[in-house]
Amino acid sequence: MLPALFTVAFLPLKNHVAFANIAMTFLLIVVVTAVVGGLLPALAAVVLSAALLNFFFTEPFHTPFIADAENIMTLTVMVAAAVLVAIVVNRSAVRAAEAERARREAALLFSFARIILFDDNPADRLLARITEDFELESAALEEFDGTHWHTTDHARCQPSKPVEVKIQVVQVSPDVRLVVAGNELARDDWAVLETAGFQAVLALRHQRMSATAAEAERQADAAALRNALLSALGHDLRTPLTSLKTAIGSLQDEQLRFSPEDRRELLSVADESAAQLSGLVDNLLDSSRLVTGAVRPNLGNLAVEDAIARALRHVTESDSISLDIADNLPEILADGGLLERVIANLADNALRHGGKGVTITVRAISDDVVISVADHGPGLPLGPRDETFAPFRRRGDRNMTTGIGLGMSVAKGFTEAMAGTIEVAETPGGGLTVNCAFPAVEYAGAGEG
Repeated sequence: MLPALFTVAFLPLKNHVAFANIAMTFLLIVVVTAVVGGLLPALAAVVLSAALLNFFFTEPFHTPFIADAENIMTLTVMVAAAVLVAIVVNRSAVRAAEAERARREAALLFSFARIILFDDNPADRLLARITEDFELESAALEEFDGTHWHTTDHARCQPSKPVEVKIQVVQVSPDVRLVVAGNELARDDWAVLETAGFQAVLALRHQRMSATAAEAERQADAAALRNALLSALGHDLRTPLTSLKTAIGSLQDEQLRFSPEDRRELLSVADESAAQLSGLVDNLLDSSRLVTGAVRPNLGNLAVEDAIARALRHVTESDSISLDIADNLPEILADGGLLERVIANLADNALRHGGKGVTITVRAISDDVVISVADHGPGLPLGPRDETFAPFRRRGDRNMTTGIGLGMSVAKGFTEAMAGTIEVAETPGGGLTVNCAFPAVEYAGAGEG
């Protein structure tokens, strides 16, 4: 169309504009056509431009002949230059398109590789990414089990524009294939999709290896927990059971005569042993609930002072614990039963290791209410502080008469289940301080005295 339009435009001016200038204008038309349409349209523009120039702008006009030799040379050079320019421009456009396609393919493959390396479920995410990038309706990875194909992973997507659903299969390996549904893919996209199919297989294998490794780690942790439990139970349950059995057996022996003081002492031993057994069983059950994920906190607004009072009723020698609770504390968002267990465990742990000098301090700090349980015992053992909360971890791991080593672990698990935080620090002057922070709840009377 451009050669025809320019011919109409130049016809009134052909006696006033040099033929060479008109020929250069038609050369520009060829360049524009090559950039927009490619090589074949450009060559068609060359032929049409040469014919129009000859027919309308060289004497004798309206004939295929050219009378002036100079015009023949000008037209010949224009045609040759136009053909060369069309070829060069087309080649540059092809190279640019190839470079852009290679860049896009590299970006896609890089994103696929990142998904495989860093995503928790790489196969699922990769298939979803394939559907998005190629505007497909669905993509599925199928495996052959010897008799039939079955879908291992799949993803669906809502394309941004209507698609003609067509099933296309990429055979990745003899027993794995990628099945996609959507518009028919171009040849270049098909090559990228084949590579994506191999990436999907790698993602599936990576996902299975990660699952296998996680299961192996879980079994190893379970085995270690079981061994530690059996080791701990061998001593920690036997000691109170022996004391309880001895006390009850002595009281039941009709041949033995006890004074009222001796009888009260034996009953006290039996009661303390039963309480110790009850605490051990409670911690074992709580630890089991945490390991199996069975802890479901019932969060509500709680007054910290009331929770501490209820918790200390279940702590032996709680009368020796000092309380320092700030006035006008806001309520916290927590589970009453779980919070009592946390406070009781921390207080009991502090009493066993810190003696009589145990203090429970409660302060409102920022948007939290922080409960601090401090003792003046031996303090933190050497090693990472997180090990303080490890199951079956006693302070120093030497004293086998101070509990089964689950109190701190249960306290940490319950605190985090209630969206709180727990950490340990050195008590000024020596000892261990455990700080538990829970979200504060604003209420109408929070600012009143």
